[in-house]
Amino acid sequence: MKPKITSPLSPKVLSLKKRLRKLSLHTVCEEANCPNIGECFSRGVATFMILGDTCTRNCPYCDVNHGKPKPLDEKEPENVAKMVKKLGLRYVVITSVDRDDLSDGGASHFAKTIKAIKALNKSILVEILIPDFKGKSGALKTVIDAKPDVINHNIETVPSLYPKVRHRGNYEYSLSVLRQVKKLSPDTPTKSGIMVGLGEIKEEIIDVMKDLRKVDCDILTIGQYLQPSLNHLPVSKYYTDEEFEELGEIGYSLGFKEVYSGKLVRSSYRADIIFDKIKLNHS
Repeated sequence: MKPKITSPLSPKVLSLKKRLRKLSLHTVCEEANCPNIGECFSRGVATFMILGDTCTRNCPYCDVNHGKPKPLDEKEPENVAKMVKKLGLRYVVITSVDRDDLSDGGASHFAKTIKAIKALNKSILVEILIPDFKGKSGALKTVIDAKPDVINHNIETVPSLYPKVRHRGNYEYSLSVLRQVKKLSPDTPTKSGIMVGLGEIKEEIIDVMKDLRKVDCDILTIGQYLQPSLNHLPVSKYYTDEEFEELGEIGYSLGFKEVYSGKLVRSSYRADIIFDKIKLNHS
């Protein structure tokens, strides 16, 4: 059964959208039509999307704009920090479009944004959801040196579906991104996410979980793929609550510190709650 989604048009949601536009900011919540936008915006929580709103890749599952991006907005890191302060956030998620046109894939812009937020208040926790930076030399070290509190890189799907779902991505390289993060910063929690319902089988999902644990990934999110439009990949299967619960249990059995598995779960959904649980249960 297709999951039900609540309306994202509450007064709090519309107010936050207006404030974001004033500073020319973007959120992945809006750009990717996230089903949880109503809940998160109503809580005063948002995942900021930096490096503009146009991706240089065109993955057939994703609803973010693609094409030739505009030049970087050098004020964006400062404006994100200003919005974080205005909203009184204690936990911030920063993600981006892919910018294969940039010499470092946008890594230095990530670093500037992290530093700008923490300059306002060192106690603010910053989670980053990074692209693969297309293997740009030194890119990972650049973002790690800015000291984010959690580093997320989504594996997205199973290896057999990469040619169809992530034809400009590479499964082994995505694993290596997470492996390198742990090598460069062993104490930084790492996180990854997978969409289900694109044609994978259960055994393939479990194999991905095992691969993520081999690179010491700490946190896993599993959510139902929802087709953004008729021009995107169709849904092959809608998973039941029981199936999501089973996948979550398997994830815990494999050693993940936290697993969020559910129909409307997305990579940054309740990220602050997950972080708190890790610190509480594994301190």
